[in-house]
Amino acid sequence: MDFLDPVVLRLEETFRDGQAVSYSDGLGLPRRERVLRLLEELLEILFPGYSGHADFYRSSLMGSLAGRLPGLYQALGQELTLALEYLARATGSHVDAAQEAQKVARHLLESLPGIRTLLKLDCQAALDGDPATRSLDEIILAYPGFKAIAVHRIAHVLYKAGIPLVPRIMSEHAHAATGIDIHPGATIGKSFFIDHGTGVVIGETSVLGDNVKLYQGVTLGALSFPKDGCGRLIKGSKRHPNLEDNVTVYAGATILGDVTIAHHSVIGGNVWLTESIHEPYSRVLFSPAELQIKVRRGSHL
Repeated sequence: MDFLDPVVLRLEETFRDGQAVSYSDGLGLPRRERVLRLLEELLEILFPGYSGHADFYRSSLMGSLAGRLPGLYQALGQELTLALEYLARATGSHVDAAQEAQKVARHLLESLPGIRTLLKLDCQAALDGDPATRSLDEIILAYPGFKAIAVHRIAHVLYKAGIPLVPRIMSEHAHAATGIDIHPGATIGKSFFIDHGTGVVIGETSVLGDNVKLYQGVTLGALSFPKDGCGRLIKGSKRHPNLEDNVTVYAGATILGDVTIAHHSVIGGNVWLTESIHEPYSRVLFSPAELQIKVRRGSHL
């Protein structure tokens, strides 16, 4: 095993720039596994029975929630403290990470009733918009679009509160599980429905109004990335689409840039759009080359 000694030395050299993934001096990062356990706990509280990891009974629901929330608050505070300590190191700021983490953890838990109200509207939008579903329970337990939206509504609260890393861990977990990529920074109104969902991408600065419906393969992306004088990307600029209320975007459509789609408009399948649609009730359709169907008589396959 003598060959391992030079491997260790060369590996050690790659860490000398300080860009490690974790830290041996106790200044660690949020722990992915714990963040995901907390996420499942939050989903379970929002929809008891969601994961099947715990038993809830209507007669004792309040007691069950009251018994679980204190532990969740403490565990959230621990992971958010690690995230804020990381941010302080990265920016050179001086902040009481533990105190700030407790404030954000409290804010998230206080937001749960509002999140649940929004998710109930999202669930109803799916039931109203998909003839293939039979019940709200089916949507909550099985629909990837609903799972992605549920995770987003939790992650978005943390993102807006300035928490690094943790919201993205949550959103990328949902991305891996569902094939739906929603950046935690995206702003999404009520009664949102993603039908099928595979391949949907919603960028960080996207703004979606109420009653928006997206089908599979839809991209709400950036047309270009502004750079500073040194050629570095400028972070935080508005670069993704705005969809007003009651917009429907069909499968495979791509909308790029800081453009606006007026309310009650329909974007057809496979449309590539880089300009605003200002007139409400518009229909934007892609006209493909003429389809020809020919039948070979007497052919044998």
